[in-house]
Amino acid sequence: MKTFAISALTVLGFALASVGSSSAADVEAGKTAFNKCMACHAIGPGAANKVGPDLNGLDGRKAGTEAGYSYSDAMKNSGITWNQTEFEEYIKNPKAKVPGVKMVFAGITKQSELDNLWAYVSQFDKDGKIK
Repeated sequence: MKTFAISALTVLGFALASVGSSSAADVEAGKTAFNKCMACHAIGPGAANKVGPDLNGLDGRKAGTEAGYSYSDAMKNSGITWNQTEFEEYIKNPKAKVPGVKMVFAGITKQSELDNLWAYVSQFDKDGKIK
């Protein structure tokens, strides 16, 4: 009986370890996911506002405050301070999260892609350097 219990716990441990590692965010996969954003947004060294604001230093930034970008009143008044939760809710359906925003984007709903995208975007400080 002890052997069975130890074997079962060992299998369970491996199963939990594999679940934990598969749900970890992947910065490289996030970089690939960012290709969907590149037409409108820039990030990294030398990034500038495009159709949308640059995303350097997004983590902890108050929405609607990037210098030199003309935001909608809806975004300026959204009360959002960007973090993973706010970002993921927004990217799933921007117009549902903040009605009246200018952003035209169908959204990303796959949780692993959202996690990876946040891992990529949040690594950049306000100067476009990796933290």
